[in-house]
Amino acid sequence: MNSRQRRGVILLLLSVLCALGAFAGVLSVINDVKSKVGPEVTAYRLKTDVPPYTTLGAGQFERIEMPERWLSRTAVTDLADIRGKIAVTTLHEGSLLQKDMIVDRPALRPGQQEVAIMIDAATGVAGKITPGATVNVYATFEGEREGAPAQSKIIVTNARVLDVGELTGLEPDENDRGRQPTDAVPITFALSAIDAQRITYAESFAQRVRLALVAPGGDTAVPDKDRTYELAKDK
Repeated sequence: MNSRQRRGVILLLLSVLCALGAFAGVLSVINDVKSKVGPEVTAYRLKTDVPPYTTLGAGQFERIEMPERWLSRTAVTDLADIRGKIAVTTLHEGSLLQKDMIVDRPALRPGQQEVAIMIDAATGVAGKITPGATVNVYATFEGEREGAPAQSKIIVTNARVLDVGELTGLEPDENDRGRQPTDAVPITFALSAIDAQRITYAESFAQRVRLALVAPGGDTAVPDKDRTYELAKDK
């Protein structure tokens, strides 16, 4: 082997050594990144907005992979966790699904329906209505004709509260611009079909709807004669 060939072999060996060094450097960088980022895990991101109290399904989410160290401890990593769950509040598109965003769907007894209405925070029992509570629902109505007295009616008795939502600001509608904006709370009840009709009618047409918290135990029945009140007939 002459001197030119020896130089060629040496250069070739140097090139191989440089390539191995570069490869080792790349591996070192990758390993360093992996050590800082950590292993990846599955998470789920919302494809679209989901309204409160909506039953959740797999089609509302997309699966993504992200570093485990960047994922909160409350993140949902298995869609089996949403089975039988509903949204606590509005879930926004692009948000990662968290366990504190969802709750078990309230159990209904045979013949009951789940009905949610907005209750004025000022006329409800502020801060004292909680899931599992029992309430009577009162509504005040204008007289049926001009000059007729206003009435207060007990619309529903012993309504079971399933869920209490978050305080929401409400603007007066176009037909009631004289009223000031109010704060209201969505409250979900378990009701019979006829009581569901009564309470939704009251929400739509009553001047005010109020909740009266019923104490546990005791006789909570209200006689029919005491369900309607007029000031002129009060003796």
